[in-house]
Amino acid sequence: MPNIPVVETILNVNDQLAEQNRRIFDRAGVLVLNVMASPGGGKTSTIGKIIDALRAEARIGVMDGDIVAIDLEGFAAQGIPVSLINTGGNCHLDANMVHSALPSMDLDALDLLIIENVGNLICPAAFKLGSHVNVVIASVPEGADKPYKYPAMFRGADVLLLNKMDLAEYMEFDVPYFRHGVEVLNPGLAFFPISCRTGEGLDAWIDWLRARLAEQARG
Repeated sequence: MPNIPVVETILNVNDQLAEQNRRIFDRAGVLVLNVMASPGGGKTSTIGKIIDALRAEARIGVMDGDIVAIDLEGFAAQGIPVSLINTGGNCHLDANMVHSALPSMDLDALDLLIIENVGNLICPAAFKLGSHVNVVIASVPEGADKPYKYPAMFRGADVLLLNKMDLAEYMEFDVPYFRHGVEVLNPGLAFFPISCRTGEGLDAWIDWLRARLAEQARG
């Protein structure tokens, strides 16, 4: 009997369940985002901006991987369907956690499902969820070296948002150095410098997302 490392077995099972999740999402015609960032990087703020921009034209739901529902309370107050995936303190979501939470969401009543992953730039990169778009949010105060320190996260991204650009001048953030680190790992990655505080760059990001929603609707 071959000696298969346990981590390889776990990831293989996770990937199979992620594919099952994707089939469920596709049958429902819902576009699913997996939003990842460090703690404080701006996941919740960015999700709020998406809701503000698109709620009049798309039916949006939010799942949050956390141990408390604090981040979801504001969305729920706006009438957005929400669901807490209680991670029990784990450092990431996985496909099984998402699968178990799906009955709490009426996917047929949604056009866009946003999954807010656990704040971490390491573990979430290893576990597929079945989402269509992996959105990674970096933020200026974290420093320009993050692609070099956490390559797996940036290599697996479909979209990269560089948040808090309003602080770039004060933090002496080296944008070319940051971009070079990203391009080496993920050439041509969709990249949007934004500021959730000032609104800088958000229109371009929302337009990109709007196009993906239209593409998903066409099947």
